[in-house]
Amino acid sequence: MGASAHHGGCMCGDCPHGARTGHRRAVAEFLLKREEYASGQGLPAAVAHSASASRQWVSDELTQSAALVAERGRVEGETWLGRLWLRTAVVVWAAVVTLLLVQSLTAIGAGWTTARTAGLIAALLVAAALTGAGYLHRARGGALAPVIGEDNRLSTSRAVAAGWVLFVVFAILVLVGRLAAASDHGERDALISGLDLARGAGIVTVLAVVCGIAVLVRRVVGLRVLAQRLQKVRAHRPRAADLLTDDSGRGSFTDIQYVVIGAAALAFAAVRLARRPDQLPDLPWGLALLVLVSAATYVAGKYAEGGRPVILSVVRAREAGDLDAPIRNGDDIEIRGAGFVPPGAQTADRLSRMVVRIGPVHVHVPLVPVPGGFNNPTDTVLTVPVPADVEPGQTEVQVITAAGVETNRYAIEVSAD
Repeated sequence: MGASAHHGGCMCGDCPHGARTGHRRAVAEFLLKREEYASGQGLPAAVAHSASASRQWVSDELTQSAALVAERGRVEGETWLGRLWLRTAVVVWAAVVTLLLVQSLTAIGAGWTTARTAGLIAALLVAAALTGAGYLHRARGGALAPVIGEDNRLSTSRAVAAGWVLFVVFAILVLVGRLAAASDHGERDALISGLDLARGAGIVTVLAVVCGIAVLVRRVVGLRVLAQRLQKVRAHRPRAADLLTDDSGRGSFTDIQYVVIGAAALAFAAVRLARRPDQLPDLPWGLALLVLVSAATYVAGKYAEGGRPVILSVVRAREAGDLDAPIRNGDDIEIRGAGFVPPGAQTADRLSRMVVRIGPVHVHVPLVPVPGGFNNPTDTVLTVPVPADVEPGQTEVQVITAAGVETNRYAIEVSAD
């Protein structure tokens, strides 16, 4: 009975299928409603005669529908994270099986060696540790929990650092396994000397730098957000593409080059470990320097991205046929600037959270739908009405974005007649 209740059109929200179905239905209903209003359909007769009234009514309806989509998306994201720990465990153990197959194939003719046994045991230990840690953090994404940032996206700096940490731990466990199996005194001395800094200086330097950058980037982003120099909005759930894109989903050069160069250097180190399992991989200084340059580029990109939203000008919005006139109560004003829509805040629920402060009055920016999206608000232009509560005379306009960041204040003159 319980199992059959969670099939078909389940929307109970307490199972993965229900959360996913509920979110998809809410999205479909919102898109249908937006396209309907964009084509001028569905308006009640009571507001159809007034452009401002119909615009406000449409905006309120879409805001309520977008809030439902956001809530369904939050629930779906939480259930997705709850299922992710099992998927990460499967991937980890699949990697162990792949290692076993590769070792078995390469052992044909050469024979099975102690190094292969040590590598397999090291992989089993790392996989067991990741599986146990993933189970303890199953509500936060399993083994991926440490690389998920505060904005619910995969962190590029943490992912790169985690890859190097896991590899170094694996390499050390391989040496430990070989040392435990060594019976000859000279072989044991050779294995211990394989841990000398002279041989592992390159990989130790890279490990220290990537781990330091993971900590530094978190600090830099946090301080810039608090200083309102960077706008961050929370994602519904992490995605693999987060490692190569910015918050808006566009490919990021600094992230891509950091991941690609780091992965290439890691692959080189893995081959060196397979060829010389009696010592830490001796990463050449040329390759280590390349990783350091890539890391420096990534950090510089973090300092350069973002910026505070700014109002450049405010003008009275005029439709075709209207006369030119000063700004009065009830008129629409067009606020021109930059950075009004934070990266990742292009969804309707985030757009509906934008507010314009006109004097002492807070005006919510109306959502104006067009086929395929919205033409208000946008990243560079906002259109809002001047409420009747604004006193005539000079007053200030300020935009508050969905990330809670305030723009500069811009003075306008509201005419009394």
